[in-house]
Parts: sequence; structure tokens; C-alpha cells
Amino acid sequence: MATLAVDKQRAFELDDISTNEVPAIATDIIYNGAAVGESSSTGTGRPLVAGDNFLGFCIERCDNSAGAASAKNIKVRDKGVVKLSVTGVSSTAQVGDTVYASDDDTFTTASTSNSAVGKIIRWITGTTCLVAFEATYKRSI
Repeated sequence: MATLAVDKQRAFELDDISTNEVPAIATDIIYNGAAVGESSSTGTGRPLVAGDNFLGFCIERCDNSAGAASAKNIKVRDKGVVKLSVTGVSSTAQVGDTVYASDDDTFTTASTSNSAVGKIIRWITGTTCLVAFEATYKRSI
């Protein structure tokens, strides 16, 4: 899969809405629906790259394509439940498994070099399931 190049509407459950704003990396666009990661070299948010700390899902496009680092903030939903297509999921047997991201729009049960996003809480059909997610900074120690 490829990183997002347009906004993508995500279906969130409305049980616990938690949002935050994180500074954006220089010269990039973070699209609505993108998984957001923290750049380890700058500490700013960007379209998630495998291995990043997960910061949440972008809920409003952030166009910082002409800006310096931290010139704009990315609005993220940093905790909740989201409907995702997850590679490696095929039945209710995966409920409770950890979901990882390898980029801002690719989700899998394979942990290798990827970023932990959350846990499968309900299998719907095929690879579609509900995932309880939480930004790295919100997780308990």
C-alpha cells in the first residue's frame, strides 16, 4: 500500500472522543484519516512511517507543504475506536491481537519494524475490524 495522497474518511465509534494537536513536520501534507507518527529526529508529527511512535489519526488535513517544522499543528484523534482493514485478520480468532501500522494507511498484525496502534476489539468481515487505538503518549506506563 502507499501513503495517503488525498483525505480519507475513517469511521470512528463515538464512545470516547479524545483529541490533541501536535506540531507538523516541515514541508509535508498530513491528510485527514492518516495515521500520524512522531519523527524521531525532529519530534514533530508526520504521515506515519514504520517504527514511529503513534500519535493518533489526523482529523483535519494539515498542509504544511510550504512551512517550517512546527509552523502548523496537526489535529489528531488520539484515543478511540476506528474501523480499519487489517492485513492478517480473517476471523474472530484475532480479537485481542495488536494492530501495527507500516505507513499512514497500511495496517497489519505483523509487528516487524512497524508501529503499534491498538488492539482488535471486533471482527466484522474479511480483513475489516474495529480497533481500539491509543497514542503512544497516552498509554499507561
